[in-house]
Amino acid sequence: MTAQPEEVPAPPAPAAAAQLLHELRADRRADTWVPAFEQDWARALDDARHSFSLAPVHDVVRAWRARLAAAPAVDAFRASGCDDSDGIDLDQVLGART
Repeated sequence: MTAQPEEVPAPPAPAAAAQLLHELRADRRADTWVPAFEQDWARALDDARHSFSLAPVHDVVRAWRARLAAAPAVDAFRASGCDDSDGIDLDQVLGART
């Protein structure tokens, strides 16, 4: 018996961050997404230096890949004109952030 989950995600390729940054720069949201990715990446590199683990940088690549993959669905939802006014403010759910 192993303590690992059955489906452990494979780590991203060594050049995955560079490829992802190239894709983000080509996206129409580049003005906001590229600085956010670079900030997340810098924080992950710092965490990796202190923890001697590549998990933080792998997590950043996975999270941004997911954002990029979900963007067309989000765009389609927003363009559909569906009413999303019944949403709840995140601060009401999580409480005020300090």
